[in-house]
Amino acid sequence: MSSTNSSPPHEGTVGTRARRPWSIAGRLTQHYAGSTVALLLIAASFLYWGLIRELHRQDRRLVASKLLVLRHLVAQYPTSADALSSEIEHEAGEGGPLQYYLRIVDGRGVTLLETPGMDTLVPSSAFPPPTSGPVGPDECSACKASDDHRYLLLAATGTATGVGAEYRQLQVALDVSATTQILADYRAKLIAVLGLGLLAAVAVGVVVARVALQPVNDISRRAQAISASRLDARLCDERPWPTELRGLASDFDAMLDRLQAAFTRLSQFSADLAHALRNPINNLRGEAEVALARARTPEEYQQVLGSSLEELVRLSRLIDGLLFIARAEDPNHAVEHTRFPVRRELDAVCDFYEALAAERHIGVECEGDAWLNGDSVLFRQAVSNLLANALNYTLNEGRVTMTATQKVDGGVEVRVSDTGPGISTSHLPHVFERFYRVEEGQARVTGGAGLGLAIVQSIMQLHGGNARIESAVGHGTTVRLEFPAVVPTADAAAT
Repeated sequence: MSSTNSSPPHEGTVGTRARRPWSIAGRLTQHYAGSTVALLLIAASFLYWGLIRELHRQDRRLVASKLLVLRHLVAQYPTSADALSSEIEHEAGEGGPLQYYLRIVDGRGVTLLETPGMDTLVPSSAFPPPTSGPVGPDECSACKASDDHRYLLLAATGTATGVGAEYRQLQVALDVSATTQILADYRAKLIAVLGLGLLAAVAVGVVVARVALQPVNDISRRAQAISASRLDARLCDERPWPTELRGLASDFDAMLDRLQAAFTRLSQFSADLAHALRNPINNLRGEAEVALARARTPEEYQQVLGSSLEELVRLSRLIDGLLFIARAEDPNHAVEHTRFPVRRELDAVCDFYEALAAERHIGVECEGDAWLNGDSVLFRQAVSNLLANALNYTLNEGRVTMTATQKVDGGVEVRVSDTGPGISTSHLPHVFERFYRVEEGQARVTGGAGLGLAIVQSIMQLHGGNARIESAVGHGTTVRLEFPAVVPTADAAAT
């Protein structure tokens, strides 16, 4: 039993061959050369058509004028055959490079006079019927003679005045081979001009394309020089770019602004993260080293383990907060929206912190009500972080108030106000940043890592809302959570 080893053709190698894309310079050259040749062809065709029309018109008018002259000769020399023959030969010899043939036929069809050799080339039967009226260029007809030359023919009647007033048929033939040769030479020259024009258009197109694309090459060269250590470089600061590239340079600079800001935030985040992790790890290490320095009692070991457990819990909360923020900033992360009463969640948060508030004699109140379309779990976490902060920074016997308000447009505003010492104005723009602490010493007391308000801001961004803070030293702090009425999409929430 035999088998055939047939493998499918490799994609892209058999069948449709990948086409090499044209460069912009190649496209510009192609379009420039094509348009130039098209214009040359149109102009040459028009000139060639005009030349044909003018030469044919002159030939026909010349034939008609020669026939009028022949009429005049017949009328002037009705009986003198010698004088008439001499005049006919004289007229035929005035054409220069053009050859004319004249013939006079009587009423019986007998040829009386003709240019020598005319009977062989253009016999009387080749002429159209004679016209008795005025003759003009339009009455001419064309024919091809035995010598392969083309002739314009015109016939008319004439009257030999004098005794008897005899009828005469007058015939004029014009050899237009010279005209045909002129047109052939002109046509050959036009073709040569078109060919040379095509070569010149391609050469000029290459030069024009290279000169026109030089700014693009400059942008590419400057973009290649930008690195992580030179993110402050900008294209628009170096030279005035052409109008077509000004927008591209501005967009590129805007992208560099975003990258520089993101790089700065990432560097700051790394530094803050290292600082946040260093303290609990150093504490763990120090306690372990002290505990191992000498033999300890069981109670001392329990104290060291309890302190280490607190640091580990702090580290765990820090990691959980960072993971939550990372998930919230994921563009593909979307919240599950449900419609729920805000007051119910506020009361639940108040109940959770009731014991802590009572211990410090801080009054916590919930006011107002509203319906919110959002994630109730995330909402409760945001309010819980705000209430925890308010309780941490409010003095004993103080008050914390949480208020829910339904806006006219359907949105919801939640305010968390406390009667704490307030925050200095210089700190307000940074309180929602990660690891930012207004007072480092207080943070150590409360065990916070500076991620509570950053998590609140992330939750608001997931809902398409915003968090704002208002505070004054000595007059407490108010944090406003503004939820929009329209449920944002996942992409909108990510932005």
